[in-house]
Amino acid sequence: MTTAHVKSALLALSMLPTLAMASHWSYEGEGAPEHWGELDAQYSLCQKGMNQSPIDIERTVKTQPNPLQIHYVDGPNLILNNGHTIQASVNGKTQDTLTLDGESFALQQFHFHAPSENTLHGKHYAMEMHLVHKNAAGEIAVVAVMFETGKANDELEKLWQAMPAKAEVSQPLTASVDINKLLPQDKTHYRFSGSLTTPPCSEGVTWLVLKHPLTLSPAQLDKFKSVMHHDNNRPVQPPHGRVVIDE
Repeated sequence: MTTAHVKSALLALSMLPTLAMASHWSYEGEGAPEHWGELDAQYSLCQKGMNQSPIDIERTVKTQPNPLQIHYVDGPNLILNNGHTIQASVNGKTQDTLTLDGESFALQQFHFHAPSENTLHGKHYAMEMHLVHKNAAGEIAVVAVMFETGKANDELEKLWQAMPAKAEVSQPLTASVDINKLLPQDKTHYRFSGSLTTPPCSEGVTWLVLKHPLTLSPAQLDKFKSVMHHDNNRPVQPPHGRVVIDE
């Protein structure tokens, strides 16, 4: 692995503290989501937080259309199986950005959950992709894309072909992946304040959940699930009066 790939892997891990930081957590048994807040003091927000993610999107407040301002020109260069998800990471000097309220957020990585974590009127989608961005102040914004089963997804297949089957394994991506093709053409979305959906469940995260889903084939979904060996979605959390804006 080259020095650039090592740096990318370390950056990816820093965004999702999953392997060597604090106590072990999982999606099953004693380390399951309902116990996260008990595993480590660093995870207390998982239990006590009032703005936790994911949520069920049900009641929304309609505003003027506010198109998602993304600028994705670089593809991912590394794919990682960290035991909790499959994650694609971008180079630390990437030009992939999201502009939110006049501020630039650089894309760090994107990863997948099956079934979806956020729900719409109580409905889970087959899979959900999270594109994690961070600004200069360290604030995080996540763009979420839903997938339902149907036609095979060609761009997703490029990632799936390189997907490590074993946990804690990463490898360089040789195929060129166009992140724009992993988003719907219509980028209207819901916006709300939430948290990371994995420990330490840090709050203050801006969520932008795209309304229109993409598709993946049943075989593509089965391959992801067979590599994960279990569902990797955190259950929806109480909204505690949060407002969901329909943009």
